[in-house]
Amino acid sequence: MPRSTPPADAPPEAPRDCPLCPRLVAYREANRAAHPDWFNGAAPSFGDENARLLVVGLAPGRQGANRTGRPFTGDFAGVLLYETLLKLGFARGRYEARPDDGLELIDCMVTNAVRCAPPGNKPETSEETTCRPFLQSRLAALPRLKVIVTLGDVSRRNVLKTLGVKASSVAGGHGVEAQAGPYRLINSYHCSRLNTNTGRLTPAMFEDIFRTARGYLEA
Repeated sequence: MPRSTPPADAPPEAPRDCPLCPRLVAYREANRAAHPDWFNGAAPSFGDENARLLVVGLAPGRQGANRTGRPFTGDFAGVLLYETLLKLGFARGRYEARPDDGLELIDCMVTNAVRCAPPGNKPETSEETTCRPFLQSRLAALPRLKVIVTLGDVSRRNVLKTLGVKASSVAGGHGVEAQAGPYRLINSYHCSRLNTNTGRLTPAMFEDIFRTARGYLEA
């Protein structure tokens, strides 16, 4: 029977077959039965272990990181994210929506607040809480970290809670900035197809977030 309590001393990365959240375990097993060639596990973070910039999404997409095993790889959101990181100098190579495309991140890491794909792309609050120790350890394992970009308000709230800051103390919205402990937090609308198709988030708006992050790193 899957456990439902967080580990006392979590590592920065959840084990691929993490047993902590029963609903997510069941969803993983259903995906594995339907698509045994997919990754179907807790998606590990991707990027530079000496990164000063951390990009935090909410959870892996079913056909994105759950399929490929790399955050934001294989679904629409990854195209805008990684093309933007390439343009702003936080990546080199070429993004081809597969984990063996040779893409490298420079001074940047990408992770998720919840490491396993949730049904309907919506983790439950209890699942966010259960997975939070992994995010906390991920932050602690980045010794040079200075700036955190959160993709969406749910990601923003999770990062703030991870840092012991009340989520209500920092307003949501695109471009909102705050000092959270030792880190500069910058929130962006999520780079989802819905947000870009509706014009809520444009490539220029998204690039501005990472230009702002670059400015803090170069200050």
